[in-house]
Amino acid sequence: MSQQRNTILITGASSGLGQGMAREFAAQGKNLCLCARRLDRLQELKQELEIKHPKITVNIKTLDVNEDDEVFRVFREFKQELGEIDRFIINAGMGKGAAIGTGYFKANKATAQTNFVAALAQCEAAMEILREQKAGHLVTISSMSAFRGLPRAMTVYAATKAGLASLTEGIRADLLKTYGNNSPIKVSTIFPGYIRSEINEKVKNTPFMVDTQTGCRLLAKAINKEPVTAYVPRWPWAVMAFLMKRLPLKWVLKLS
Repeated sequence: MSQQRNTILITGASSGLGQGMAREFAAQGKNLCLCARRLDRLQELKQELEIKHPKITVNIKTLDVNEDDEVFRVFREFKQELGEIDRFIINAGMGKGAAIGTGYFKANKATAQTNFVAALAQCEAAMEILREQKAGHLVTISSMSAFRGLPRAMTVYAATKAGLASLTEGIRADLLKTYGNNSPIKVSTIFPGYIRSEINEKVKNTPFMVDTQTGCRLLAKAINKEPVTAYVPRWPWAVMAFLMKRLPLKWVLKLS
C-alpha cells in the first residue's frame, strides 16, 4: 500500500502526459507544483484546475529543464512555498531526431540533452530534497522504447530513455545500500506505451495507441501504487516488454 502523497511536483506539465497527469492528481485532491517552459499554458491549466478543484493549491513556475541552475532553484522554491514535496515526477522530454549520420546531429543532441542530462539534473535536485525530508517518492517517465535500440528518429530517443531507466535503478540501488528494503524514499520507473500526446500527434496508424485521458488516468493509477517499475497500459505492454528483451532485433522492429 502506498503512502499518502499530498503534494506532487511535475515537470513538463504544460502539455501532453504532464498536463494529463496534473489533471488526474488534481481530481484526487493533490496539491501541485507544475513547471514547464510555456508559462501561458501553465496559467491556463492552473486556472482550470483551481476552478474544478477549489480545495487544492496549484503553484506554477517557468522552467527550462536544460538550465541546470534553474532546475535546482525552482525545485527548492516549490519546497519553500509548500513545506514538503511528497512526490517528484520527472516527465519533461522531447522526441526530435533522425538516423545517425544523416546531418541532424543538433536535433539528436537536443534530445539527448533534454531527455537524459536534464533528467539527471532534475533527479539530483529532487533527491537532495527527498534525502533532507527522509521521505517521498521519485518517479521517472521512461518509455517502452528503452528496451531495445530503434531506428531513424527513435535511435537517440530510445537510448536516452534506456539511460534514464538505468539512472533511476541506480538511485534505487543506492537507497537499498543505505536503508535496505525499508527505504523511506520510494523510486519508480514508469514505461509508457503508445499514449497520444504532442510528442507523437503526427504519428498515424500506431497499434495499441490509447487516448491522452485514458493513458494519463492509467499513469496516475500506476504511480500511486509506487512500484519499482510499471508498464502503462499494462496490456499489452507488460507482454511486449518481455518479448522486446528477448526477440531478435529484426522481429522487435516489426513489433514497434
